[in-house]
Amino acid sequence: MLILLFLAFLLMLWLELPTLLRKKQWRRLAVFLVLWLLGFVMSFLLSIGVKLPSPVKGIEYVIKFFLPL
Repeated sequence: MLILLFLAFLLMLWLELPTLLRKKQWRRLAVFLVLWLLGFVMSFLLSIGVKLPSPVKGIEYVIKFFLPL
């Protein structure tokens, strides 16, 4: 399972990275790498059995902070 995970994420990196580098899209590259790394870490943790907290609490906090009702 972990090998497939690594291969899938390496494939995504291999497909996207050269285009972003060739076109010198540094901001898109930075956003892509941050999201790619976040997705990889979360997928890896889930695949080894770590229970991740639900993002609902964080979303509720942000909504209540910006839209106090």
